[in-house]
Amino acid sequence: MTNASANANLSTNQDYINLEDEVAAHNYSPLPVVVASAEGAWVTDVEGNHYLDALAGYSALNFGHRHPELIKAAKDQLDRATLTSRAFHNDMLGPFCRDLAQLVGKDMVLPMNSGAEAVETAIKLARKWGYRVKGVEADEAHIIVMENNFHGRTTTIVSFSNDPEARDDYGPYTPGFTSVPYGDLAAIEAAITDNTVAVLLEPIQGEMGVQIPKEGFLPGVRELCTERNLLMIADEIQSGLGRTGTTLACEYEGVEADVYTLGKALGGGIVPVSAVAANKDVMEVITPGTHGSTFGGNPLAAAVGHAVVKLLATGEFQQRAKELEPRFREHLESLIGKGVQEVRVRGLWAGIDIDPELMTGKEACKGMAKRGVLAKDTHGSTIRLAPPLSISAEDLEQIVQALEDTLEHARAAKG
Repeated sequence: MTNASANANLSTNQDYINLEDEVAAHNYSPLPVVVASAEGAWVTDVEGNHYLDALAGYSALNFGHRHPELIKAAKDQLDRATLTSRAFHNDMLGPFCRDLAQLVGKDMVLPMNSGAEAVETAIKLARKWGYRVKGVEADEAHIIVMENNFHGRTTTIVSFSNDPEARDDYGPYTPGFTSVPYGDLAAIEAAITDNTVAVLLEPIQGEMGVQIPKEGFLPGVRELCTERNLLMIADEIQSGLGRTGTTLACEYEGVEADVYTLGKALGGGIVPVSAVAANKDVMEVITPGTHGSTFGGNPLAAAVGHAVVKLLATGEFQQRAKELEPRFREHLESLIGKGVQEVRVRGLWAGIDIDPELMTGKEACKGMAKRGVLAKDTHGSTIRLAPPLSISAEDLEQIVQALEDTLEHARAAKG
């Protein structure tokens, strides 16, 4: 059966939604839009309606949909080799790792596939470093994490989540973690023991609605980790690779972590690519057979990832996010008191707290979709905006206008 004949009875958004509801697990609650094609900052649904993408795949599409240089890299590699496994070398992996390491200021890269895999890898790396280098007693390694974190959905990661939806009913949970309030240096210091090997944090908490720590927090964590011989692990999977106007969000305050986890945008929205980056004194505790991945570092992923690194090496995308930030912030802050309670912006990344008495975040996103803009809610009344870094200033204004019109309509309806 061809795709055409299989889809013969599917023509509307609702047709596809009904089919998906019947046969695909209900682990998401998406907006009622079925994307059929996309380019740049725009997507088109199966009915021919056009939308501005203000989410960019949770930053996986930092360079927009189907960026021509990234598509070319993928197509060229498809004609050569896609997978070798790490049982053999491939000619894409070395150049990719070399240039990614240089981009983020580290010696070595360990490639994986998903962001969660990168975080799991960083946890293993920190524990092994603790045993082999720091001298922590076997099976006693301890890692400090932040409340309201989001690092992925594997069993170990949800073990230190305090989000009931992510955590409940997945026990028994993995031990070895202490959670402290995000932004609280004193709490981190109080949680450190002789067995602590690392502090794991997001420089900006994306899933919590783009929560930006107070100035000085990240430098304070860096200082604590240096003083107490701990690894500072920065999860830059959402915040990194240009989103905040710098290559890494840590750079905003001049902080260098010991370990970075990278993902999402590293695959250019084409293939899943993630990586852990660290210096040799940390990374070389990983030896043959002690960690691996069949698909990690495959030639196709490495080719696309290398093309992403080349785009970032010019600084063009970081600069664009930095230049558009003031305009983005100004327009969003003008909505405070008009249905918006608070706005947080860093680069082209924004968290907007909607007045819960006016509407939920999901209702706001549905209203924006009716006005041609796709966004995502989180935690009740907060919405996130993360448009492609390639977006035009005019399209960026259209995103904010859609939110303003949605809020105005809701206020009018409430009288």
